[in-house]
Amino acid sequence: MNLWVKILILIVAILMLLGAIMVFTASGTFSYYKFQYDYYMFIQHSIKVVLAVFAMIFAARFPYERYRKYSKWALLAILFTLLITLFVAPKVKGAQRWFLFFQPSEVAKVILIIHLASMLEKFGDKIKDFKQGFIFPLIWISLAAGLVIAQPNVSTSIIIGLTSFMVLFVAGAQWKHIIGVFSSAGILVGSLALIFHHSRQRILSYINSILNGSDINIQVKQAKIALGSGGLLGVGPGHSRQSDLFLPESYADFIFSILGEELGFVGTVGVLVAYFVLFLVCLVIAKKAQDKFGQLMVVGLAFNIVISGFINAAVVTGLLPTTGITLPFISYGGTSIILFAFSIGVIINVGRQTAKTQELKIAQV
Repeated sequence: MNLWVKILILIVAILMLLGAIMVFTASGTFSYYKFQYDYYMFIQHSIKVVLAVFAMIFAARFPYERYRKYSKWALLAILFTLLITLFVAPKVKGAQRWFLFFQPSEVAKVILIIHLASMLEKFGDKIKDFKQGFIFPLIWISLAAGLVIAQPNVSTSIIIGLTSFMVLFVAGAQWKHIIGVFSSAGILVGSLALIFHHSRQRILSYINSILNGSDINIQVKQAKIALGSGGLLGVGPGHSRQSDLFLPESYADFIFSILGEELGFVGTVGVLVAYFVLFLVCLVIAKKAQDKFGQLMVVGLAFNIVISGFINAAVVTGLLPTTGITLPFISYGGTSIILFAFSIGVIINVGRQTAKTQELKIAQV
């Protein structure tokens, strides 16, 4: 195991530990109010963390080269699941996102990245030609993003688009193709977002806050109070006031604000720096990867994690409209933390395989 993989594991372990602590302090009041047990949410989160660790270990040990063979069928399966979700899933907060016990959109993000990496490795320089290469991955991206936005889940569909185009760029796609298609897709997604009542209200509230200088909604207002109350060093772990039912979703999508209240400006910046360093470490692992498939997977999976983290922070601070994007490894969650951990496992796998290949080359000299 090389140095970069060890650094990556250390960063993720710190973020998961911090997440467990923050969920413990942020969910106590809500847990008692809803379940009459202070530790209910924390125990549930701890179970998900254990599952996430197992997912990461599995992905770190399962040879990533085998994903080439199964990625297409896995993507077809999850696209079919997304389609079924539109008809059978119950509406939660205005959207149909859950199928049985998981969110298919979170799984789709990861599988799509893996399949794109496999496709683009085979295409090689053909990706520079729009008709011969670029258009084919667009079909998969459009299907995944389209089914997700139909839930409606605009924020996740945007992340799917951003991450996919990042993979296309690294694979060698031309800027004019990326900018042209992404701009057109942006207009389309923006138009669709205004059609759905759920997303339209969030966008209009955001625009109104910019024009009038008001807060986007009560959630963001309470989040800003939490961040402001934390000051430079915070009020200390367990001393948050906003988590006492003042701030909705304080243990989940808005846990970044509780982090700021309890650990202060230093704590919030520290987390964002951790995401940035995690991404840089992954770029090093990608650069050293023994094949293009591994390289593209690492970049895509790492970008998915870091962009989710920064979007979540931007939402909490009122810089972006409210979304349902979680803070990677820290927010209370099930599907998201397990899939983020699985992604890290795949990246570790690529790093380990690269190290083994280098050791074999040295031994043969």
